[in-house]
Amino acid sequence: MRLVIFGLTISSSWGNGHATLWRGVISALGRAGHRVTFFERDVPYYAAHRDLLSLSHGNELRLYASFEDVLPDARRAVAEADAAMVTSYCPDGGPATEVVLGSRALKVFYDLDTPVTLDRIDAGQSVGYIGPRGLVDFDCVLSYTGGEALAQLQAKLGARRVFPLYGSADPEVHRPVAPREELRGDLSYLGTYAADRQEALSALFLEAARRLPDRRFVIGGSLYPESFPWAPNIHYMRHVAPPDHPAFYCSSPLTLNVTRGAMAAMGYCPSGRLFEAAACGTPILSDGWEGLDRFFTPGKEILVARTTDEAVAALSLPAGDVAAIARAARERVLAEHSAARRAEELVAILESVGSVGSVDSVDRAPAR
Repeated sequence: MRLVIFGLTISSSWGNGHATLWRGVISALGRAGHRVTFFERDVPYYAAHRDLLSLSHGNELRLYASFEDVLPDARRAVAEADAAMVTSYCPDGGPATEVVLGSRALKVFYDLDTPVTLDRIDAGQSVGYIGPRGLVDFDCVLSYTGGEALAQLQAKLGARRVFPLYGSADPEVHRPVAPREELRGDLSYLGTYAADRQEALSALFLEAARRLPDRRFVIGGSLYPESFPWAPNIHYMRHVAPPDHPAFYCSSPLTLNVTRGAMAAMGYCPSGRLFEAAACGTPILSDGWEGLDRFFTPGKEILVARTTDEAVAALSLPAGDVAAIARAARERVLAEHSAARRAEELVAILESVGSVGSVDSVDRAPAR
């Protein structure tokens, strides 16, 4: 299968969750014999923090200065493709959609930010990566968020066939490694700053750090403001490059996952960080949201906390109990949440849609 993607970025992991996901899935597609061309606008923000210059396994990264300049190449690539995709936050979502819809390829939209998209629609705000006709003209719509979000994409944006395609981890990249002293902590957190994560981050991380002044807490991520309420026992790393993620996770006996507010409210919204940390063999402490048990079994494969007391209690669990949770979570990721598994799911969805045409349907994520 030949797939063309017009996306936000794959070349820079700085301040976004798209790049790491795409790197794993596209690499897995290439290993399976499929070929992907990823079109990315070469914007200064990502160019200044670029940590990937080319794709492997016969896949191609096309950086371009303006869509007008790349338009002939985009049309040619889509004309030769079996499927063509536009993603959320694609900076040229409008013209890219015109190219895709004007082709004979299977027409796909992938919303990696569904709760944000739906929140904007509910607020009457424009969504730059979705045109005035919504999603009705696409053969299928994929959503990083499952559950009720799938039905809302149909009801509010006219999507005809909707499927969840969740995050994943690449076991070739995310695997147990030796800890590094400069990354050492008792609890780590990897994530870009977001205001709608701050309440949960304060309860589960910052307040826990204040209560446990003799413990070391580590945050890695960009965009944290100067006013962020740091504490003496919190160590901050402004950016953790993807090759350093495994060492970051493996240098603490427990890592925290905090979900953005809109996603937690929607449910069925696993961050890629969940799968990456689990694949590295690191026990995870997460905030709670509907559908979490679809991906990991609380108490057996993941720890869940909603208050500071529960976070502090998790930090006091016997090492053997926590290690058993980590082993179970890693087995679950390797079996169900690897990049190769998501690549297989993507191909199966596209082949299914291509064979049945435009019959209206929604594929909901079942509770496990």
